[in-house]
Amino acid sequence: MLSKLDYSGLSIDSKCFPVKPGDHKPERVKATLDDSLSALKVSKVRVFYLHAPDRSVPFEDTLKACDELYREGKFEELGLSNFAAWEVAVIWGICKKNGYVNPTIYQGMYNAITRSIETELFPCCRSLGIRVVIYNPIAGGFFAGKITKPDDEVEKGGRFDSNHKQGAMYRQRYFRESYFKALELLKDELKKHPGVTLVSLAARWLQHHSALTPEDGIIFGASSVNQIEANCTNSEEGPLPSELITALDTAWEVVKAECPSYWR
Repeated sequence: MLSKLDYSGLSIDSKCFPVKPGDHKPERVKATLDDSLSALKVSKVRVFYLHAPDRSVPFEDTLKACDELYREGKFEELGLSNFAAWEVAVIWGICKKNGYVNPTIYQGMYNAITRSIETELFPCCRSLGIRVVIYNPIAGGFFAGKITKPDDEVEKGGRFDSNHKQGAMYRQRYFRESYFKALELLKDELKKHPGVTLVSLAARWLQHHSALTPEDGIIFGASSVNQIEANCTNSEEGPLPSELITALDTAWEVVKAECPSYWR
């Protein structure tokens, strides 16, 4: 389906996720990107992400393969995702030492009540000149506020459907007592601020009050045109009132001890 779209004016990113040990061996990394390019019917992508560590393969072997792909013109920037901050520094050092293409972008999990990347990952990326693009800006839909307790009925096939692997992962990530408590805290505060929704609260915090800079980015998911339009509208709104910033900081303190790790 994607290969039939008109890509004029658009940028495409791709990734190599290690489903099993060995998936970041040089030949597999190359095959993964080549398969993506073939399926998309394009000659290159903007960013090629190593989307999680494959610690069964020496980083240097994987990075050499990435450099060869880069020199073949198959991607413009190397990205990392779900690596620990110390691994980002090690990878950057390997690339610098060998003259390989350096990673220039990191994709990480970050939102108003999931801030674990602020402690180490952000300082690491800033010091190395690596931009940060974040996913889960509304906590995988948790900020929609439709789910209030772990046993609530969820949308079949949706992000929190435990009948599939991703749903089970997201339930493990966000279906924690502290997260539901934080959500109720925010709902109570929003009663004093008519017109501000949980979703707009999350988007405006990221745009105006988070550790992101204008050079960074936010990945918003959507399953409808209405959601795309809402994400754009929310992102264009101004800073939050101080009371809501305080409420989000309090909510973060509630979940902090149980916050899922940003690395895998």
